[in-house]
Amino acid sequence: QVQLVESGGGLVQAGGSLRLSCVASGRTRSMYAMAWFRQAPGKEREFVAAITWSWQTGTHYADSVKGRFTISRSGNKNTGYLQMNSLKPEDTAVYYCAADSSMRGIGLKRREEYDYWGQGTQVTVSS
Repeated sequence: QVQLVESGGGLVQAGGSLRLSCVASGRTRSMYAMAWFRQAPGKEREFVAAITWSWQTGTHYADSVKGRFTISRSGNKNTGYLQMNSLKPEDTAVYYCAADSSMRGIGLKRREEYDYWGQGTQVTVSS
């Protein structure tokens, strides 16, 4: 089992920045990818960004955040980060951290790919 705890959310004005953190504990050595998803009121949970570090290394982003958000992780891969710059009101959502340890091959942008989820952290961007 892997436990994920997010932090760093809050209220920020449009154009501002926030950095989200996701601390993983438990069987972290089984993880091979970490991702961020978000869910706005009345909308489905959507992919934001993912990072892989096992058999394939790389980062992936939703088109809506490319150039503004950066996903990274600590050297021991137990903590993931999402640096969010140039925030817009439409970025307002609950942001969830997710971890993949099964390599289902469904696709990193799909919720079904991930085995573990955090409880979420609220990000609110005011106009």
